[in-house]
Amino acid sequence: MSSAIENGAKKSVNGKLCVYYDGYWIRYYAPPREGLTSKQTLIVSLTRRAFHHTEHGINTPGNNLDIARQAWEQEQDPTLKRVNGAMLAGALFNRATRIFTAIVDLSDKGVKVNPDNELMAECEACLREAMELGQTVKHYSGEEGIDELWGEPLKAFSMSVADFYVSRYRKIAQTMTDIDAVANCMINLFSRHKAFNGICDDIRDYAEAAKLECEAMKSDPAIFKVWPHFVAAGERLESFSPTIAEGASERSERQAREGLRLLIQGKNIIAWISGARVPMPRSLKHFLERCEECSLHLS
Repeated sequence: MSSAIENGAKKSVNGKLCVYYDGYWIRYYAPPREGLTSKQTLIVSLTRRAFHHTEHGINTPGNNLDIARQAWEQEQDPTLKRVNGAMLAGALFNRATRIFTAIVDLSDKGVKVNPDNELMAECEACLREAMELGQTVKHYSGEEGIDELWGEPLKAFSMSVADFYVSRYRKIAQTMTDIDAVANCMINLFSRHKAFNGICDDIRDYAEAAKLECEAMKSDPAIFKVWPHFVAAGERLESFSPTIAEGASERSERQAREGLRLLIQGKNIIAWISGARVPMPRSLKHFLERCEECSLHLS
């Protein structure tokens, strides 16, 4: 795509209105009207997404914040302390959400809540500490933490709604870049090996479906076409069987099994990235390294 295109440019692409950011045309959604209610909707939605894409057991109720903090402070074992930190971060998120909901309720009743109000300050403090603890929180796969996702509610609190939407488009563009990196790595690897003939088109289809999935809001009716295509494309990759010649050597069979494992790993990483809508740099780096290592001894 032309580098002359400015970020924020809009045009219709395949019948949908898109906005351009950092090399990608991304499905455009107009931001809602500025106001506390819009911020509340964003914060609640982003908090729900953060819990959905991270490890189980950390959605700690906000009223258990003091207990969660005490457990985290007293724990000495580093492995256990990490989990306690994640549980504390969850409690902070839920406390912040409850506080902000109370602020919106007061506003709806005609009570003006200034930005420097004590409740606003406490809400921000909870979100900020939760973000700082985000490094202790792992993705549900256990692969790595996704602290970028964990920091989204604070951004929604601190930014205007319009600016937050811009930040999300930039993050989606980064996500699409990583999806393409994984797909291109797999295509480069498997295109040179006869056992995987035909898989490259399926990889391209899956990557394109993943990019469509990561740009679409779940409330958009388009999701009823986008999501089935994404799932079906992933199932085609999962059901692929390498073509192994009759009488092939044990080495060839071992290489085919190794390549198949790499195919599924790549498919999973694309699914994780597109679902979270944020980059997963450590997972990407490790996968690219595995592809490079595999290419040295696959033939």
